[in-house]
Amino acid sequence: MAQNEWWKGAVIYQIYPRSFQDTTGDGIGDLNGIIKRLDYIKSLGVDAVWISPFFKSPMKDFGYDISDYRDIDAMFGNIGDFDKLIEQAHQRNIKIIIDQVLSHTSNEHPWFVESRADKHNDKADWYVWADAKPDGSPPNNWLSIFGGVAWQWEPRRCQYYLHNFLTEQPDLNFHNPDVRQAVLDNVKFWLDKGVDGFRLDAINFCFHDKQLRDNPAKPKALRQGRGFSEDNPYAFQYHHFNNTQPENLDFMAEIRSLLDQYPGTVSLGEISSEDSLQTMAEYTSGGDKLHMGYSFELLTNDYSAQYIRETVSRLEAVMTEGWPCWAFSNHDVQRVASRWSQDGKSVNPQQVKMLTALLGSLRGSVCMYQGEELGLSEADVAFEDLQDPYGITFWPNFKGRDGCRTPMPWHHDAPHAGFTTGSPWLPVCDEHAQNTVSSQEVEPHSTLSQYKAFLAWRATRPELLTGDIEFIDTKEPVLAFYRTLDDKKLLCLFNLSEQTAVCEVQEDNYTPIKELAHHTGEQAAGKVTLPGYGCFFASI
Repeated sequence: MAQNEWWKGAVIYQIYPRSFQDTTGDGIGDLNGIIKRLDYIKSLGVDAVWISPFFKSPMKDFGYDISDYRDIDAMFGNIGDFDKLIEQAHQRNIKIIIDQVLSHTSNEHPWFVESRADKHNDKADWYVWADAKPDGSPPNNWLSIFGGVAWQWEPRRCQYYLHNFLTEQPDLNFHNPDVRQAVLDNVKFWLDKGVDGFRLDAINFCFHDKQLRDNPAKPKALRQGRGFSEDNPYAFQYHHFNNTQPENLDFMAEIRSLLDQYPGTVSLGEISSEDSLQTMAEYTSGGDKLHMGYSFELLTNDYSAQYIRETVSRLEAVMTEGWPCWAFSNHDVQRVASRWSQDGKSVNPQQVKMLTALLGSLRGSVCMYQGEELGLSEADVAFEDLQDPYGITFWPNFKGRDGCRTPMPWHHDAPHAGFTTGSPWLPVCDEHAQNTVSSQEVEPHSTLSQYKAFLAWRATRPELLTGDIEFIDTKEPVLAFYRTLDDKKLLCLFNLSEQTAVCEVQEDNYTPIKELAHHTGEQAAGKVTLPGYGCFFASI
């Protein structure tokens, strides 16, 4: 593989810095905490880390509301700490990918402070402003993901501004070329710092419909999605006009043109649209846009062989030029160990081990969220401890994102599981405190140990890194496919249930791979018997 394409088939470990490791005792993780744990990250066998925002911010959305794109928020450290992080990570051959939140800023960003002052300043057209309707109501029916209308009245200008997320996150006007250039200049600042790539937050939200047309209503039966259940009015619309506009494709090309000046850097776009798979294909097409795209298609509650097979197959059919990236967990959704468990709560370690193998066997790159290697469950955070404005608004039907953001448990015999010497910003889950890194590292059959073993083995199988995928038609609950590269062919079988399952194998000559500790399938007479949550690999 070309050195500049290191990201193809890479395992990217996502760090939510607030919750990873605190070194100051203030209860909030920091950049020095990441540096402290680089040897641990290296031991996992991952290729890169993606770090969620650590920029200067009022923290209304915990860093996804940026007030200065070129400075580190003091709670996380300073620019010198970041420089040290880059240096120390690169010494260990770990790539650094950072979040870039381009579609919107904080309402405390100097650009917005100037823009809202009046209609005639230098930044007057840098955000999406619109006049009220004659009756004083908002200019159209667009809604915010976090609930309610997507427009906020600003008395200084006697106009509304657009916010697809919180009211404190005004949307930039990407139809203005000066805005696009300023955004690209901020990206370039971090490229010059030596970062290896960017995870681009909500990247399909950059442009809006210039005509501000109303979004059409969505039938009740179709009101589904990531947190967009029937109790969230955002699910009531087809979002045809407030995001995923055709002009955004040209901006993806501008981003790629900039990154091409820094060989070996990569762009990973987060995409959530009405047809996320089609948008992923468009945004990674032609070799002149994003390098990779990922969506929330496998971050849902649907856990069946048919759903996974159909989702990946549909992306394979439309993404003929780009490269996918898959994830089962991240900082925005319930942890997969709980979400896909038998009862939605209890964690089965064998299932977690199988899911690691499944995710690492799909065609594409992989994002794995901190704590996934420990098989952490979704924490149950009491209402009085909630920090997430999304969860506070929609409690109790939707408890928000705090349950997947609680602190990383490092030591079973340390206060707050070794995360901090102070009071943590979110409480450490009691179950997590018994499921720490220190307790799992010494157990050869633990979730952590087998996570490391699988990634080490995966790194030796080029067909898993960059090979093609071909699904085999199987009955529930078995998911089966081949991964092929040149003359190498690998059979991959997964039992997605806790019950024993039998899969017929058409191959006459295959060699089971026994070195994997989680290899649990047994073959006989053209069939493989898989115990509950078992998996089976064989060379063809």
